[in-house]
Amino acid sequence: MNLSSLVSHAGFASIVLAAASLSTSAAPTVTRLNPPSALFTFDDSNPPYISRFVTGQRFDLQATVQADARASITAAVFRINGWTVPGGVTITPIGGDRFSVTRRAVEANFPGVHKLTIEATQSDGAKVSDQGNFEVVAFKGGPRGRRAKNVIYLIGDGMGIAHRTAARLVMGNVQMGKAEDMLAMDSLPHTALISTASLNSIVTDSAPGAACYSTGNKSNNNQEGVFPDDTADKWDNPRVEHMGSYLARRMGKALGIVTTADVEDATPASFAVHTQDRGAGTGICDMYLDEAAANANLRVLMGGGRKWFLPQGTAGSGRIGSTTSSGADYVLPADVAAGWGVPTGAIDPTRDLIADFQAAGFYYAPDKATLDATPAGTKRVLGLFNTGNMDVALDKIAERRGGAAVGSVAAFPDQPMLEEMTKKALEVLNRERDGFVLMVEAASIDKQAHNMDTERWILETIEFDRTVQACIDFQKRNPDTLIVVTADHECAGVNIIGGTVVTDAELRTRAASGGGAAQLRSGVVGVYDAAGFPTYGVSSTDGYPTTLDTDKKILIGYAANGDRYEDWLTNPQPNVAGAARDVAGNFFIAGQAAGAGVSTAVHTGSDIPLSAGGRGASLFHGVMDNTDVFFRVLQAAAVGCDD
Repeated sequence: MNLSSLVSHAGFASIVLAAASLSTSAAPTVTRLNPPSALFTFDDSNPPYISRFVTGQRFDLQATVQADARASITAAVFRINGWTVPGGVTITPIGGDRFSVTRRAVEANFPGVHKLTIEATQSDGAKVSDQGNFEVVAFKGGPRGRRAKNVIYLIGDGMGIAHRTAARLVMGNVQMGKAEDMLAMDSLPHTALISTASLNSIVTDSAPGAACYSTGNKSNNNQEGVFPDDTADKWDNPRVEHMGSYLARRMGKALGIVTTADVEDATPASFAVHTQDRGAGTGICDMYLDEAAANANLRVLMGGGRKWFLPQGTAGSGRIGSTTSSGADYVLPADVAAGWGVPTGAIDPTRDLIADFQAAGFYYAPDKATLDATPAGTKRVLGLFNTGNMDVALDKIAERRGGAAVGSVAAFPDQPMLEEMTKKALEVLNRERDGFVLMVEAASIDKQAHNMDTERWILETIEFDRTVQACIDFQKRNPDTLIVVTADHECAGVNIIGGTVVTDAELRTRAASGGGAAQLRSGVVGVYDAAGFPTYGVSSTDGYPTTLDTDKKILIGYAANGDRYEDWLTNPQPNVAGAARDVAGNFFIAGQAAGAGVSTAVHTGSDIPLSAGGRGASLFHGVMDNTDVFFRVLQAAAVGCDD
């Protein structure tokens, strides 16, 4: 894209309007055209092309047309390369003399760059035409080798390079400059760096950060599986087909989703749901069954979020009887339901979604014991192990070791670890004759990095790495499996600044002193040579660190931090919103990512690492845009490659 030649679409439109003003009435104007393109926005037809699809992937065409005052748009047509797109076009007034024009579920089957034209007619006969473009990406050649029958996406939410390094320093026993043991993800042979910007910002949130892997396209922050439009409706945005649906429709593959978050959360939903509001929990969870189980062969769904599945009025239920509020339910416009062949949905707060999943053939597991007892031969599993997000590894491990139950562990004492859920998911999905796509998310690497709770996100990263090892073990038994380990973005600007130069006992004394920076920075933070090498013990029983409070422990700094107090010690309690933590030492660190008094770190725009192994892994190398991952995964799954 030649930035020096760009002319904004707003400027271009003003020229058109100026010319139109010479006539008796102004012409209507096109203010948005989907799929998004630089040709429409900047009048630039050069690559990189913003919207890209694989052959036969379905997507919606949409335009917003501003009519003259008191006029309306009465007819419209979309053309691709001059050829009229067949099928019905829906014209919907959206306020302010604006009209949304849509054509649902289009397939483009010829590779190359295609010009998209919208032509609309106003009630007085005035016409407007505008154009954009998109690319259909060709798979490289015919079959070049065996296909990847199974695809495993492992997403460490918020996991940047330093999160991985910290986990290695704890688990690898680094001495004299080298680690005795590397992480499981370090053993994967192919590596890339991934850029993560969303459609509307250099800093993405998790919804478009994950949706790029499932759709191959950019979307706005907070949106999943859709392009942006100009309505407040959470469910009418132009859709893009997910990888799971595409591979189910064309190759018969199944879909699995496993997360330590509430299952309605951004990353899991981005692999199965279409909405502009990542927080619409009731509708998102309904859509898992109503659409994904039917159209994408969703066969495994595990995580937290039971509240969305319980009928309103039941203890713990979070279901909402509204399509507009936070946690909203869903009702689709008729053209969406007809075009995509899906139910319209309903406002049904008293729906028993667990019972409906069971009626659809899903085995339901509310805890680890029930999950472990999954009957032999089971092919569909719903596991909901908490009403909200699952408790983090540090707290689950402490409870399993006989410690006090903190967080919601007391209410949900038998929550599985991520690797335990993943092993069961692989066992179930491996019964699928045509293979599967499995997305596994370690959600609380991100959530605990937001909290700047160092020890908790380190344990989350270690739990994630144990899950990677479980997938590598599966791949060794099933060599036609592709493993992709990455993140959706980096969280908190994490980095390793050094190590303590005092014993753990001395650090605890200083943390109780109230002496502030004089006690907890000066004489504690060792940098360069003074950082030395930490030594962490690992339990022979469960394989996790015996403690993260050790002499010479690693110290973490945060570049995208909120306000916090720091004492460098493990917090015995998980973070509770609004609660003051680590204040006894009086070492205050002012945040730079948000206003005064904000105690939450934020995402950064940094590149994130990707590691790949198994069938098709050689496709991943160099510096890649996050959407490139989608196309290379599908190359491996649909056509094959040399490894």
